[in-house]
Amino acid sequence: MKPLAILLAAAALTACSADGGGQPKVPDEPLHSQLLVLDAHLDTPIHFERPGWSFADRHAMRDDMVQLDIPRMEDGHLDGGFFVVYTRQGPLTPGGYAAALTFARDRFDLIDRTIARYPEQIAPAATAADALRLNKQGKLIAFKSMENSYPLGEDLSLIAEFHGKGLRMAGPVHSRTNQFADSATGAARWKGLSPLGKQWVVEMNRLGIVIDASHASDAAFDQMLALSEYPILLSHSSLRSTCDHPRNLDEGRLRALAAKGGAMCVSTVFLSAMNISPARRELFGQYDRIGKMTPAEQAELNRRWRALDKVEPLWAADFEDYMTMLLRAIAVGGVDHICFGADWDGGGGLKGMEDISALPKVTERLKAAGFSDTDIEKMWSGNLLRVLSAQGGPLVSSR
Repeated sequence: MKPLAILLAAAALTACSADGGGQPKVPDEPLHSQLLVLDAHLDTPIHFERPGWSFADRHAMRDDMVQLDIPRMEDGHLDGGFFVVYTRQGPLTPGGYAAALTFARDRFDLIDRTIARYPEQIAPAATAADALRLNKQGKLIAFKSMENSYPLGEDLSLIAEFHGKGLRMAGPVHSRTNQFADSATGAARWKGLSPLGKQWVVEMNRLGIVIDASHASDAAFDQMLALSEYPILLSHSSLRSTCDHPRNLDEGRLRALAAKGGAMCVSTVFLSAMNISPARRELFGQYDRIGKMTPAEQAELNRRWRALDKVEPLWAADFEDYMTMLLRAIAVGGVDHICFGADWDGGGGLKGMEDISALPKVTERLKAAGFSDTDIEKMWSGNLLRVLSAQGGPLVSSR
């Protein structure tokens, strides 16, 4: 276990401890390498089925599109996080739901198979206690989450099935309004949550699964915050005061989230408008099926993506813009209600913060801004684990 994490592990499992500044550090070791560092939203499973690709190998941005692998987790001292099952939304019909359910089940199994290949390096987790135990053993930590509950169709009993597969965080909706909720970027069909979406909140609470409000409309966020018996998260969101986009959270709602014990995991997306030209849209469509491409097709997609980045960057923002937004979010929400979810491998990353090897720069800047070691570790992992621990339901250790 990392030295500072030993000192702060107990605080990670309790609510909002007092500032513990001045904790002793190991001489000559950078602070970031001593922290327990988690990310709430890792889209890397899209790469797990790529022919010829290995999660255990080192990849580089210049010749591979992935932003996260086991060697670079070690470079960036990222100890783990929530590996995402993202399902593209189709029609709100029995056939659409059935296809999505098959996909989601397969993706959960793919994550399990991939993690199981490297038992000495990484292991599954279901609770905050699991995360601390694995960290003490020197292993990386793999939680599972669901981005978009569309695959559930109208059968809420499926939430229990996925809970049994290790699901510990889920959001009701993605970029299009579905059967559960209005999307931040979709039609306002339900004026927030649908009747089924309100039942979804109850079932999530019953099972002890963290509710993720990223991608939900403002009205849906308000209703989830009001209805949930337990704190909720935004796994990968930015501040609307930095970039006025409906996908981002406004400062008033960040304060409301903090007042109910929740947290916003700060993302690198939508710090500027997305440059989604026709050429980029076509490449995104190909990226969604990268797991079915041959190595030669993967290399060609990467070549075209990098060439387009040189003339049409996806985001106009950079690392300095990210830090400005992060510091503002901390000022509004407080150190007990901020965490990290950069959206790696899902559209995240900025100039100066292209992959997870850049994470130590964030800690250096937070330290330079005057935050204590204890507060920095709260933001990197303590707040996320606190919200996970605060859930009700029959949470079962993955031991």
